Amino acid sequence: MSSVSRTSGTPRTRPVHRLRRLPLHLGAALTVLVCLFPVYWMTTTAFKPSRDIQSSTPQVVPHTWTLEHFRTAVEADGFTQFWRNSLLVTVGAVLLSLIVALGAAFAVARMRWRGRRQFVLAVFIAQMAPWESLIIPIYIIARDTDMLDRLPTLTLVYFMVTLPFTVIVLRGFIATIPPELEEAAQVDGCTRFGAFRRVAFPLLAPGLMATSLFGFITAWNEFAYANFLIIKNQDQRTLPVWLSSFQNTFGTDWGATMAASTLFALPALVLFMLLQRHVTSGLASGAVKG
Repeated sequence: MSSVSRTSGTPRTRPVHRLRRLPLHLGAALTVLVCLFPVYWMTTTAFKPSRDIQSSTPQVVPHTWTLEHFRTAVEADGFTQFWRNSLLVTVGAVLLSLIVALGAAFAVARMRWRGRRQFVLAVFIAQMAPWESLIIPIYIIARDTDMLDRLPTLTLVYFMVTLPFTVIVLRGFIATIPPELEEAAQVDGCTRFGAFRRVAFPLLAPGLMATSLFGFITAWNEFAYANFLIIKNQDQRTLPVWLSSFQNTFGTDWGATMAASTLFALPALVLFMLLQRHVTSGLASGAVKG
């Protein structure tokens, strides 16, 4: 009888449970709407004709679509070059950050040495420091060392900005990998480096992808340092700085600016779509899969 009553009561409890979760779903939907509406407006503006953009009555859904603004953005002076500059600086900073942070995270998570806790604390403090507070000292150092107006300077700055977060995240991933796996590989004849490369490194894929995604988005969208460190040599500018000054003889071309911004956002969006499944996958499930 009790089993029958529990079974019969289950359908009645489901609507109540769903009603209790309704405010959470509404809050989540509202948050997504608020976050995505500026992106939607940027994208639709890029496809609107100029007369609709300048119209006093805003159109949430464009009545007519055009690719003219994308053609204007791509054919504008410097678009291809500044796109290449942004890509070189971003990829270089991410690769440097991953290489250096992987060694530092392994040393912190696996080895015991004097000053290890102080080192971790210093990394956390560096991560908490606001980037804007470092603009003036970095500018002075770059000026005194004749490193202004150079892309390698931006690469080193972005590397410095993303390094603390990369060390912290990779340290957490390495700490969750049982050291017995590497010890077993060493018993089988692997060196310490070989055991890490063959056993632990494949399990770090979620952490490497998560930090790569963070570093790419951070360096790709960065504006302040690129604006302050690239002053005279305008050919070394990155795409965010170029977008801020994208104008024609009649003022700001909002359609072409929105089209260029949409093209600028595509690499980060594509990278996120490619990596998000691996980033959100658990480390334990990856170990079980082999």
